[in-house]
Formats: sequence, structure tokens, C-alpha cells
Amino acid sequence: MMHRCAGIVVALSVCLAVVAEARQTAVVQGTVRDGAGRVLPGVAVELSTGDTGARTTSTAADGTYRFEHVSSGDAVVRFLLVNFAPVRIQVVVAATGTPPVDAVLQLALDADVTVTGKTSFVNLADVADPTRSLIGIAQSASQGAITSRQLDARPIMRTGEVLETVPGVVISQHSGEGKANQYYLRGFNLDHGTDFATTVAGMPVNLPTHGHGHGYSDLNFLMPELVSGVQFSKGPYYADQGDFATAGAANIVYANSLVRPLARVTWGGQGFGRAMTAASIAAGSGTLLGGVEWQTNDGPWARPDDYGKINGIVRYSRGDALNGLAVTGMGYRGSWYATDQIPARAVDQGVIDRFGTLDPTNGGTSHRYSGSLEWQRTRDNASTKVTAYGIGYDLNLFSNFTYFLDDEDEGDQFEQADHRLVLGGKVSHRRIARLGGRPTQHTVGVQVRHDDIDNVGLYRTAARQRLSTVREDAVRQTSAAVFAQNETAWRPWLRTLAGIRVDGYRFDVDANIRENSGRDTAARVSPKASVTLGPWDGTEVYVNGGFGFHSNDARGSSITVDPATGEPADRVTPLAGARGGEIGVRTVRVPGLQSSLSVWTLHLDSELIFVGDAGTTEAGRPSHRYGVEWANYYSPVPWLTFDADLSASRARFTDADEAGDFVPGAVAMVVSGGATVTNLKQMFGSLRWRYFGPRALIEDNSQRSKATSLVNLDLGYAVRPGLRIALDAFNVFNARNSDIDYFYTSRLRGEPAGGVDDIHFHPTLPRMARLSLMIGF
Repeated sequence: MMHRCAGIVVALSVCLAVVAEARQTAVVQGTVRDGAGRVLPGVAVELSTGDTGARTTSTAADGTYRFEHVSSGDAVVRFLLVNFAPVRIQVVVAATGTPPVDAVLQLALDADVTVTGKTSFVNLADVADPTRSLIGIAQSASQGAITSRQLDARPIMRTGEVLETVPGVVISQHSGEGKANQYYLRGFNLDHGTDFATTVAGMPVNLPTHGHGHGYSDLNFLMPELVSGVQFSKGPYYADQGDFATAGAANIVYANSLVRPLARVTWGGQGFGRAMTAASIAAGSGTLLGGVEWQTNDGPWARPDDYGKINGIVRYSRGDALNGLAVTGMGYRGSWYATDQIPARAVDQGVIDRFGTLDPTNGGTSHRYSGSLEWQRTRDNASTKVTAYGIGYDLNLFSNFTYFLDDEDEGDQFEQADHRLVLGGKVSHRRIARLGGRPTQHTVGVQVRHDDIDNVGLYRTAARQRLSTVREDAVRQTSAAVFAQNETAWRPWLRTLAGIRVDGYRFDVDANIRENSGRDTAARVSPKASVTLGPWDGTEVYVNGGFGFHSNDARGSSITVDPATGEPADRVTPLAGARGGEIGVRTVRVPGLQSSLSVWTLHLDSELIFVGDAGTTEAGRPSHRYGVEWANYYSPVPWLTFDADLSASRARFTDADEAGDFVPGAVAMVVSGGATVTNLKQMFGSLRWRYFGPRALIEDNSQRSKATSLVNLDLGYAVRPGLRIALDAFNVFNARNSDIDYFYTSRLRGEPAGGVDDIHFHPTLPRMARLSLMIGF
């Protein structure tokens, strides 16, 4: 009997213990979505409590997760997914019931994804709880992403001004509209793209050993309406970036689908006209997007630009931000006349006016046809991305910068030709793992590229007719790189990044001057490191450092004879080293505001100098730059946004030279700002101001440019859903500024044989307006 009673007591005790435990535990569950509201499967979810340690699971196909038998008390839920910023949420688990712990993951600023929409990228200031998304979204204060919403609200005069949304970047022009723009950033006059790497839909835009300038970056093939975002970074701190990325880099991402078909027709002053249409339709298990654009523009010039271009894109894609495939074909063709920079004395003496020309036959033709494939697969906390591309490119550019200095009879016009085929690809693999019990992400990758340049030539011409050949080369340039990077969260407030990149180059030059033919190889190892502290009260601190490089024109690696003079010439270093550092802070502490501040420094072993007469870009003197950048985005209410950016820098050569130590063309101050209204009682618009300050034009600073200040305006009205009209006004106050200034020697007819030293400028366009009709079907 006593044994039976004892058994009953034990059984009762076990039951009571089970009941007690059940009463003290609970369920933690929720749903994980991306910034556009789509569910995210495969997210690693980690639950940490004081008594049981960490438990992990993954979200199901519908984005849900569930933990059972969770002890009551404080807990932390972490959400991790490759290409997305991690989220950490503190919760109090109650036995009486815990509300769902849902999470929204935003794309990281360095996300490498194949399939995106117009809402894929967001600004943290527009997120309901930005402090949750701050952790891990960026690796530096100067890294960022421009959303399609920001792009759509800006008045854009030139296609390349898509990049002017990047804080501190200035876009201008010194020739006809069909030519690549002039770029400025962080104390650099980047010429047509040197030291600023640009990609579109996974394909590089910069062209090495180019007929006009090394790193030439022509964005005239871009359609702004199809851009889903612009990811940007600055400085040599990222292992996946190599050549041309010393000052910065931008990845322009195309959307894979549109909510509705669209058409836009624009008429404007100075002979401007543009029509574009785009649409996406379901095609099997994917989406087929197509777009076409036609544009013409004369400008205010005495010799009209007569710029005409036709542009098209076809893009098939399927999948989402985790698993996707995209195949893209693009084609562009343009032709134009050009009013290059003109000497100030010619205007002062009444020879021509501000919009006149001294050679009405300048201009050019260009085409770019490309095909690319992007494939991405995400499985088990790992993501692999493969990109392959092929580009066919051609340029014939006619310019005359010195007029009659070299040839008083025929003039000094010259033609620069470039015809090439580019093949390349990239494979990268990212994996989330644990290192000593701490979350970490490993990234490894390989990049290859081959430029087969049939002809990169320089010819003396008159009225576009060839008179003689200065140089004519065939170049085979091949590059390959491997990189690895590790990001580890050692503490909730401490993250580190360590990376390394190894680049190798092979140059093969077959020149019409036999002595300038040859082969060369070069390699460079570039380590990178960063530390992120925080967040504390919605604020993070970043410390970044790294080594990088820029390549030089391949022809400089084999040159022994100056093709213009026949004199001996020195070869240049194929790869010029760079090293930089940065300290910055980013905060979302104030509701609706994202603000970032960075102080940076950058050393270059040599500047790149373009020598037009020789048709090549040569290595120049070593330099040091440093500066400060402050970028702000503020949205106090959903329909109103303010942005304000300031960039101040100092650039100097670091070697001893009697000529002086100022870097010609280096911009010291850039300020931009604006206010944007969207969907306010059917009204929308934007008012923008851009200022870039005076610049030294020669090394001793005795010749300087003036500052340029422009105000642009966009006003629009939604007549009904799917029908909008907009008026863009450029240079509202009709400022008589310059887009660019140079100081060099040129000669007008009747002047001394040695020419005259003078400032040469390209004027900003006068006030003009463009009216657009936008239809969404």
C-alpha cells in the first residue's frame, strides 16, 4: 500500500512540474519581410535567453518562424540574411503570451543582388524604425544608396546627372552632349571617369586605354526612368573594388519590372526633344522588360549640336532578391557636333560670343552594344552571384583645343578613334557563419576582364578629313583579380571588416611605331580594414583604411618614342598605388533624419595626366588629398523631403617642383541641397541648388576659375492616375558661369606663332525649360 501511495505522489509531482513549466514558458514567433513588404524565406533567426543560451531556426517559405517552450524573461532575437542588414530586437517573453516579433530587413548598402524593383532600395530616414536597420547596413559613413524615389524627383538635364545624386559628385560637360561627362569628387577633376568606377546592370562602364582618356565613362546609354537605385561608396576600403575606384564607385541598378507601362514625351527650348517608352510583361516564369528612347538636342550653340541618339534595352528576369536570373541586352548609337571649350580672349575681343565656336566641324559618333547575364542563388545562409558580359564599343571624336597653334593653314583639329570588344565576368560567394560563437560573413570572389582594342588611334584632321596619323595601336589588355573579405560582429557594439585583394594585369601593345610596341605585366596586393562601433542611440561610428590603385594607359607601359615629336619618351608605371583612410559617423537618432559625417585622407603615387597631342594618359606627380563630407536627408512628413550635402577638400602635389604644388582642376568645395514635394494634393516638385567653388588651373595657383552656382526647378501635376505633366527649369537665374575651365596655350588666326596663354572655358547652359507628359498605362 505504501509503495502504491509513493508511486501516486511521484506521478503527481511530475505532472505538477510539467504544468508549472508549461505555465512559465511561451512561444516566440513572427514574420520576416523585406523593405517592400515581400516575405523572406531562409532568414537565419537566433533566439538568445539568459538560461538556455542560443537557439536557431530559419524562416519558412511564407517568411514565418516559431520557437516553442521559451522561458519567460528578457530575450534577444537576431535576424541574418546574406545581402541584407541584420536586425536585432530585444523582447520580454511573457508566459501569458508574447506579441509576434516581426522584422523588416533592408538591403545592405553593398548588397549584390540580381532582381530588384523600383522600391528595393530605401533611405533609412523613410523607415518606420530606422534604428533596427542601422546595424550592419553600411561599412563606412560615406557609403550609401540613392533610391528610385529620390531619382524620380530630380530635374535631370543630362543622363550622367544620375550620378550627381551621390553626395559630393558634380557632373559637367566641356564639349558636345554626346561625349562622356566631366566628373568631380573629393578634390579630383576626374576627367571623364578616371578614379571613379561605374557599373550598370553588373557591367563596367569605364574603359581603360581609351582613345580620349583613360577610364572614359560614357553614360549616354542610360535610361533614368528604369533605374531602381544607385549604390555608392568612396575610398579604397572595399575588397570587391579594384581599378578606377580610388576616389569612389557607383553601381547603377536597373529594375527588372515596372508596375505599369510608361511613356514620356519631352519638348524643350534649344531644340530639345525626347521620347521614351518602357513596359514589362509576364514571360513564362519570369518577366520581360523592354524600353526604347529617342533624343535630339541642339543646345544654345552658334553651331547647333544636332545631337541625336537612339537607345534600347531588353531585359528578361525571374526570381527575387534571393534567387534570380537576368539576361540584359542594350544598344546605343549617337552622333553630334561639339562646341569645345573656347578662349576667354576670343569672347572679350568679339571674335565669337559665349556660345560660339572656332571650329564648327568638331563632334563625333559613338555606339555601344552589350549583353550580360546575372545569376544568383541563395541557400543555407550562403549566396553565390555570377555575372558575365560582352560589350562592343566604337568612338570617333573630333576636337580642336589649340585652333591654329600647330598648323596655321589647316588648323589643329584631331581625331581620336577607339574600337573595342570587352569580355569579362565576376563570381562572388557570401556565407554567414559563426566564428568563436559570433556571427560572421565571409566573402570571396574572382573577377576577369579582357579589352580587345582593334584600334586606338590619333589622327591629324581638317573638317573631319584625316591628314596624317600620329599613332595607331592595337592593344590587348587583360586583368584578373581575387578578393576575400570577412565581417565579424564581436560584440553587439563592435564589428570589424578585414579584406584583401590581388590584381594582375597583362598589356600587349602593337603600335604603328615599332619602337612603341611591347608587352608588360604588373600586379598589386591591396589590404583593407574597417571597424564599426555602435549603434548607440541610433548612431554608429566607422574607422576605415585601405590600399588601392589605378592603372595607367597600356600604351604608356611600352612607349619609348613620343609619337608627336619623335623624341625619346619614358615608360610609366602600369599600376599606381593609393592609400586612404576615413573616420565617420552616421545617425538616425532624429526621427525622419539620416545624417553622415566623414573626415578622409587619400595619397596617390601619381596623378593621371591626359596628353592630347600624344593621345595617351600619362602618370604624373604624387599627391595628397584630405577633406570632410557631410550628407543629410530629412523627411519630416511623408510628402516633404530636404537634402543637403557639403564636401570640402584640399589637394596638393607632394614632391618638390618649382611649378608649384596645387593640383590643377581640383575642386575644393561642393555644396548641394534641395527640397522635394511628392503627392501633395496631386502636386509634386523639386527645387535644387548646386555650387562648386573656384579651382586652381595651374600648379602655382596664379590662374583660378570662378565658382559655379546653379538653381534648377521641377514642378509637376498629376492630372489623374497614370497621367502627369511636369515642367523642368534649368539655370533658373540664368547664371553666366562655366561648366569647366582650363589654362593653356592656344592660337587664333593672326596671333604670334608661339600662341597665347589663356583661360579656356565651356559656359553653363543658359536658362531653359522642358515640358514633359508622362503616361502610365
